[in-house]
Amino acid sequence: MSSPRLSPIGIPQLLTLAGLAASSGPNPSLLRWIAVRPRFEQFNRELALTARQEIDAWTKWTGVVSSLNRHYYDTDSRTDNSFLIGSWAKGTAGRPPRDLDLYFVLPYEVYQRFQNHLWNRQSALLQEMKGVLSVTYPETDMTADGQIVLVRFDSYNVELVPALALTNGRYWICDTNNGGRYKETDPAAERDHIETSDQATNRNLRTFIRMCKAWQETCAVPIKSFHLELIAAEFLLQSPWRWYDFFWFDWIARDFFLYLSARANSWLTVPGTGEMMYLGSEWLSRAESAHKRALNACTFEWENRVEQAGEEWQKIFGFQIPRTA
Repeated sequence: MSSPRLSPIGIPQLLTLAGLAASSGPNPSLLRWIAVRPRFEQFNRELALTARQEIDAWTKWTGVVSSLNRHYYDTDSRTDNSFLIGSWAKGTAGRPPRDLDLYFVLPYEVYQRFQNHLWNRQSALLQEMKGVLSVTYPETDMTADGQIVLVRFDSYNVELVPALALTNGRYWICDTNNGGRYKETDPAAERDHIETSDQATNRNLRTFIRMCKAWQETCAVPIKSFHLELIAAEFLLQSPWRWYDFFWFDWIARDFFLYLSARANSWLTVPGTGEMMYLGSEWLSRAESAHKRALNACTFEWENRVEQAGEEWQKIFGFQIPRTA
């Protein structure tokens, strides 16, 4: 959706501009924001995953899952009993790709077997799955701790989450901290929340999340990607620019960093489970810095100082956003 964007040129000048359009064309000095749309369109293209990266993800996913299926289900299926989670499942993965997150759903008998362990059952389960994968990938570095088995491939990692299906449609996953426990999760609700929010924002949310993650990577922002996704959805759903196209993404970015800064030391609610997650403030100075740079960039964009705007945007988002448009 596109909409006229009024600048401080005043109504008389607007009328003059309309009259010029029928004669010799508008005065270039009255045209504003000429670089915003092409700049953010190109930025979006630069963040899109390539076909090779998607094939690489498929290869990693199916290789890991087939190894586990052979051990736990006596089948060679490359996809059964598994599904993607995280950014790959929600359509928010960007280039360059990050870790590939997936659930592998274990038979109930495995849960029963590990209930006989007197010490950290969750840690023992993770270690067993690591051992199973080590047979298939003997030269690949792996760790098993927290909630995942981390498989460190050359291009990027696979974060494998062993899961147990519950009767309510949710899953138990391992948490090895503080003696170990099972934690209830609802990945379908998390995925549906992003999809519903994306629909409600003219399909701008996933695009903007990928841009936010570019900022996170470029500026080494110590905030979890999951938190960043939820805040981006929360922000964009109430933004007056949520229905508009790339012509408005400079203002969307500017306003987001201000909104994010105001959310320091507050809480987020996880879709589905209702778990409360603390945001902290370790990232606050970087959000405030990004907002100041975005303010400068927006001023330069309005004045058509294209390269200066681009330099400010690159300090926020990195070199995937073009300096010129």
